[in-house]
Amino acid sequence: MVTTRKNGSLYTRIEGKVATVEFGHPASNSFVADLLQRLTHTINELSTNEGISVILLKSEGEKAFCAGASFDELLEVSNLEEGKAFFSGFANVINAMRKCTKVIVGRVHGKTVGGGVGLAAACDYVYSNVEASIKLSELSIGIAPLVIEPVVERKIGNAALAELSLAPAEWKSAYWAQEKGLFSKVYDTPHEMDKELDFFIHQLASYNPEALMAWKKALWKGTDHWDELLTERAAISGKLALSEFTRTALSKFKK
Repeated sequence: MVTTRKNGSLYTRIEGKVATVEFGHPASNSFVADLLQRLTHTINELSTNEGISVILLKSEGEKAFCAGASFDELLEVSNLEEGKAFFSGFANVINAMRKCTKVIVGRVHGKTVGGGVGLAAACDYVYSNVEASIKLSELSIGIAPLVIEPVVERKIGNAALAELSLAPAEWKSAYWAQEKGLFSKVYDTPHEMDKELDFFIHQLASYNPEALMAWKKALWKGTDHWDELLTERAAISGKLALSEFTRTALSKFKK
């Protein structure tokens, strides 16, 4: 099931050394600002929890993993300050994930768009199934995937990012995402994925927590400037969101 709450849902369950964080929203698990803030806060809290070693990030339901940012909220942006604040939501989540002291494993079970691709890229390891196709649709609505660019490029490289982003109407398969480095594993069914995922996260959680923490930090070397970089990208994105092209494109999605 997927939540019916307009601000989305966010649940955390801790079992042993594994914390499972599950988010949901009735609009294909998209993110409203409030949900992004809560996710950022949750990740920051878990980062300081000495009792856990691994975070499993997943979403509700059986269809889309994440449809990115809320178009309804984007349509409400009316000035540069609001635009920057809107796009800072994903910037804050990505920065929280990269600075988190725990290894973050993603479970991507379905289609993923825009900011959702950034969310998957910010995970340290990703399990997926064949339904987990991806798309960066930003250019088609007059903006660009500027905020998530650093984290996606870090995973798949500049050439693959160009291929993905410059064809904003084209879905890329889960196997394409695996080949490029975004997904670590791809399975035929959710059942098979979950069986292997459960074994993996508990094995990972059995390792020396100090070693996991040190290795997580090493894997994210060279990203210390991202707090400033992603904030700058959020401001540029906010300006683009106010363009006539984007307002016209988004109006087609207005309910």
